[in-house]
Amino acid sequence: MRRRNIAKEDRSRENPEIAGSHVSSRVLQTCVKYCTQAERDAVFEELQPQLLTLACNTYAVHLVKKSSKKHLAAFMSSSMAMLLLFFVIWLDLLASLDFDSCHTFGAIVEHAYQLGNATQKQELLMELYATELQLFKDLASVKESRLIDVISKLGLQKGSVLRHMSSVIQPILEKGIVDHSIIHRALMEYLSIADKSSAAEVIQQLSGALLVRMIHTRDGSRIGLLCIKHGSAKERKKIIKGMKGHIDKIAHDQCGSMVLAYILSTVDDTKLLTKVIIRELQAILKELLLDKNGRRVLLQLLHPNCSRYFSPEDLSESKVNPDSVKEAKSSKTKESGDEETKGDLEVTTAEANENTSPSESHHIAEGGKKDPNLRRQELLVDSGLAENLIDTCIESAGELLRSNFGKEVMYEVATGGAGGILRPALDEKLDALHGAIASLAAQPKSEESEEEHVLENFHSSRTIRKLVLDCPTFASTLWKIASWREVRNVGPGSQVVLAFLEASDSEVCELAKGELQPLIDSGILKIPETKQ
Repeated sequence: MRRRNIAKEDRSRENPEIAGSHVSSRVLQTCVKYCTQAERDAVFEELQPQLLTLACNTYAVHLVKKSSKKHLAAFMSSSMAMLLLFFVIWLDLLASLDFDSCHTFGAIVEHAYQLGNATQKQELLMELYATELQLFKDLASVKESRLIDVISKLGLQKGSVLRHMSSVIQPILEKGIVDHSIIHRALMEYLSIADKSSAAEVIQQLSGALLVRMIHTRDGSRIGLLCIKHGSAKERKKIIKGMKGHIDKIAHDQCGSMVLAYILSTVDDTKLLTKVIIRELQAILKELLLDKNGRRVLLQLLHPNCSRYFSPEDLSESKVNPDSVKEAKSSKTKESGDEETKGDLEVTTAEANENTSPSESHHIAEGGKKDPNLRRQELLVDSGLAENLIDTCIESAGELLRSNFGKEVMYEVATGGAGGILRPALDEKLDALHGAIASLAAQPKSEESEEEHVLENFHSSRTIRKLVLDCPTFASTLWKIASWREVRNVGPGSQVVLAFLEASDSEVCELAKGELQPLIDSGILKIPETKQ
């Protein structure tokens, strides 16, 4: 590249060689990482014809993984046949247990799968289903996406498909190559058609630290839910112990947090849950309260299955129950006498994949023999988690109230949780929390302060108003100490004041009417037209 006596065309042809070199590949990777988008596009335009070859190179594969979605999509569209061949090579390496070589191939297959469209993903998955689909590509061009529908549409032998998929999946599980989302999807499809013994064997192999590496994807988390719901007490224990030291990462993950929430709602061994999960959650409470995903684990304990915090899709994920796993669970229960694995089995994987109506009732299934309220009491109150939670809310009341995510946990804690789970054991702590929130609301507005007053902030003002309406003890505390002459003229704050006219505490409501009615009559306080 430093030579001067070389034609421009010859210099351009050096790029593929540079990309495949142990040393210069890193230089090119650094250039691609920090250059402008136009320069990056120019590099990949040059490499486009050789992307498949480079993907097979130990060093160049890292550069290919940095290609944009646009370039990789163009490559997949123009070279899908070659990519399928590449995928078959990867599967052959898995079958031959050549795991050193297959890691390089697997990285680019996974990258291509993640960026591919639905049709391209389906073509790759078809390679895993049956030998016939590898040999006769026309058979693979079906619109059905679920394996059970593909088998029905093409008239494939279910036993043959199972044997072929087992030959692919078993080496993967034996060597623990479970980080790729394409594998998670394949495993989910396999469980949807597997016989009871095969499904039970997969659950047994996954139970432990292996499952922790899978639950960061949607399909991986669904497999995790299946293993928890249908595994034996021994397998559940292995899964939970495998999470030790990883709770922080799992709780902050969109899919992983749902698996944690499900475990806390179904597993009866609360001593183990407290030792492995609750103790690690207590160390990062403030982070969880302010995190979009982390808060959901706590909200599931405070207010289980609440549609305000969990989407219908989130709640329906826990109802994934392939028929084969149902049979495997039934058989295992009879053989081992393990009664903890009993539970309602409601829908199949095929049904769970269909669109779910928001109007339908969904619940994170509660398994085991223990009463759900007793389980919550032991995990939330008896473990000391609730007390730590209230202390954190008191210490960071202003920050949490102003937070889009923290305000929701603050509300549930201040109201005592669903069913009054925090009362009467923590009444004194809750009174202190109500006092902390009320003190913030009563503070006079300061022009010098950089933070918005809690009655001006969008999130905090609405949370405080809701607490006035729904929590009588808080409404009483706020009414007694707040200096209303300072805050009643604040925009959103006026809505908090007016909320006292509808407070659930009748005594406070009467007091409010006596003091606020003259202000309403004089026009200082204005009732919204919709409420007049």
